[in-house]
Amino acid sequence: MKNAIDLLIDKIKGTNNPTVMGLDPRYEKLPECIKSKCGTDAESICKGILEYNKTLIDATYDIIPAVKPQIAFYEMFGIDGMKCFQETCRYAKERGLIVIADVKRGDIGTTAAGYSNAYLGKTKVENKEESFYDIDFVTVNPYLGIDGVKPFIEDCKKYNKGIFILVKTSNKSSGELQDLKLENGKTVYEKVAELVNAWGEELIGEYGYSSIGSVVGATYPAQIKELREIMPASYFLIPGYGAQGGKAEDVALGFKDGLGAIVNASRSLMCAYTSDRWKNIYTDKQYAEATRAEAIRMRDELNHAIQNH
Repeated sequence: MKNAIDLLIDKIKGTNNPTVMGLDPRYEKLPECIKSKCGTDAESICKGILEYNKTLIDATYDIIPAVKPQIAFYEMFGIDGMKCFQETCRYAKERGLIVIADVKRGDIGTTAAGYSNAYLGKTKVENKEESFYDIDFVTVNPYLGIDGVKPFIEDCKKYNKGIFILVKTSNKSSGELQDLKLENGKTVYEKVAELVNAWGEELIGEYGYSSIGSVVGATYPAQIKELREIMPASYFLIPGYGAQGGKAEDVALGFKDGLGAIVNASRSLMCAYTSDRWKNIYTDKQYAEATRAEAIRMRDELNHAIQNH
């Protein structure tokens, strides 16, 4: 049976597109045609966000392999936001997309198991098991070591799921911790990469990649190249492309033989209708058409860079 990363790679190959669309809906960034329907209460705002998300999914499900909702933008609206998150994930899966939930969980013992059960596994009560979110992949913070990661790995094995572990993130201050040198001269991110490589050995699929992947930021191309060598079997989730400054030629360093990474774009896709490239072509009511056009442009740009890498 194909494992989780095989299924993701199948979708990437099927769409010829290594793009994941981040679904990070900020109220102030919603198109006016959506905002005008919303009140000021959480329930009505979340109804607007769900409509927005579904429309973007409808516009792109046939040309992208995956979506990545960032849970913070849903949690901030309380129970209504979490319902919106759940419905967004469910709808994306109905449309055939792989869902990567950006939750960055990191804890130990039963707490870590609880987080993993929530998103990857099932919650058991008496003799009944239920999956409330049924996500394909989640992001995980490894700062607590294997105690914080093992429950997720176990659920990956049990339920055929995957995780992306933070290794070298795209934010400017990531080096404050991740670039620190250890006694042996290696950096913290290099050590984490070695651990990720070892943790993923039991979950390598048909394509030679593990369902235990890693998050490697597009804003640090030298480190992308370095980490590709340390983690040859790790699939990279690469944030930082587009609005954060990462370029196609930078992210191409994470690929080998056309595979090896999936590249996230959030604002540049969700808010494409406001960009200099598309604002004179599409109105706010045509936000979905603009997102589709940008997704195609991004796909072509990435593929050109990967082929010429």
